[in-house]
Amino acid sequence: MTARSIRGVAAAALAGTMAMAVASCSTPSDGKGGTAAGGKDSAVVGIAYEPETLSPLLGYGKDGNSKIFDGLLTHDAGMKLRPALAAKLPEVSADGKTYTYTLRDGVTFSDGKPFTADDVVFTYETILDEKTNNASKAELDALDKVEKKDARTVVFHLKYPYAPFAERTVLPIAPKHVAEKQDVNSGPFTTHPIGTGPYVLTKWSKGEKLVFKANPHYWGGAPKVKNFTMAIIKDDDVRATRLRSGDLDGAILPPNLAATFKSDQDKKTLAAKTFDYRNVTLPTANKVTGDRAVRQALDLAVDREAMVKGILDGAGKPAYGPVPTDSPWFAKGTERPHDLDKAKKILDDAGWKPGSDGVRVKDGQRASFTLWYLSGDKLRQEHALAFASDAKKAGIEAKVESGTWEAIEPNMKNDAVLAGGGSPADPDFDQYLLLHSSLAGDGFNNMSRYKNDTVDKALVDARRTDDVTKRRDAYNTVQRELVKDPAYVFLTHIDHLYVVKDQWKDLTTQVEPHDHGLASGPWWNVEDWQPAK
Repeated sequence: MTARSIRGVAAAALAGTMAMAVASCSTPSDGKGGTAAGGKDSAVVGIAYEPETLSPLLGYGKDGNSKIFDGLLTHDAGMKLRPALAAKLPEVSADGKTYTYTLRDGVTFSDGKPFTADDVVFTYETILDEKTNNASKAELDALDKVEKKDARTVVFHLKYPYAPFAERTVLPIAPKHVAEKQDVNSGPFTTHPIGTGPYVLTKWSKGEKLVFKANPHYWGGAPKVKNFTMAIIKDDDVRATRLRSGDLDGAILPPNLAATFKSDQDKKTLAAKTFDYRNVTLPTANKVTGDRAVRQALDLAVDREAMVKGILDGAGKPAYGPVPTDSPWFAKGTERPHDLDKAKKILDDAGWKPGSDGVRVKDGQRASFTLWYLSGDKLRQEHALAFASDAKKAGIEAKVESGTWEAIEPNMKNDAVLAGGGSPADPDFDQYLLLHSSLAGDGFNNMSRYKNDTVDKALVDARRTDDVTKRRDAYNTVQRELVKDPAYVFLTHIDHLYVVKDQWKDLTTQVEPHDHGLASGPWWNVEDWQPAK
């Protein structure tokens, strides 16, 4: 087999990502009380979202940095791939369809059992099993089979040369000797995981906290932070209050709340560049948002610059699609200006005429729909209200409602949602799940139930080649098509802000995906933290 190093393939696949790190945080006993922070070997951080599962077989940690688990590869601060459970970066065949990984020696799971090639094969085969409820299964569409060559060698065979496949192997590896004996979807492994990672989960109080202790036998070296707690605090204001009271050592906060800590001498604010966007879903089943003219008008009526300035306090940028404007994957010329007059003309020409109350009407149908946002999320609330205000100026009524995801999800077929997404690893990771018609209505994938044959073809073409030029052309096609036929109204790309105690030195952040919290922020590498004094 003629082989080429993954370094060349990774360089091509990552050519369009943002490779930067922002350089620039210990803890009550249970992460809940109001006492001052504890010793130098402990930390408590406040996060906004709680995982539904801790099983990588069901999607947990698929972007890396899961704390409990390791993947074959991981990312460094600059988002470059480096070995983890693999001893080195993989060798890739000349046709781009075979990836060979040599595994690291001497690695054990936290229960003392050895890590082997069997665990890798089991993990990937289980995820692909039709009985496994993994919403990200489509991300491994290119994988034909995975085989154990010997105890320390695993070979992946692809159906087609999928350029970012190595990025998929940051996916955490589950222990076969534990997980195969259980129901993959509901067994105890989903809440009591065993992995090879730097930390061991000791307690998960749903809706409250996840408590970890350092794994003294971690192959990468025992962490200095011996006790680590992630306090689950969905309300932004409450998270800020608990940080201010000394209950937390660090937290993710929206810009307006992060700004209130500027004069606090013992805290620092760290910013993480992201691919994280906020958008409004436009369900095609709805008689209003399903009308292309309404979608086009809303896309022009929103004032993105005002949202960046007023909501984000400048910590972000306007979003015209899933790709940030400063990414090499962004299609120049697809920026949409705020043009209320043009929005009104599109609606006039399509037969949507102003009614007596200012809301447009067509064939007896009022241009009105419900827009949901996640309760307790100030950024989503403010985006939703700003969107509704801009829509009203064009004669479209967006009735804003808040609720939990349990309340929102049953209504997603007909109601709009202030949603979010974004992945920096590769354009395929977010766009295929967001836009391909085969995933319409599949949970939180393709929430607008969008169907566009040109977009479908371009998405498939882009993932079935490792030619960078062809991939860029395909993603340019997707972005230009979204100008003509919006699937969503994209509003902003958001920088994540973290306020942390000034107790640890040389902290960094990565370029982050939408799914932030457990593995993002300054604690993306908490196992490497060193005391400042």
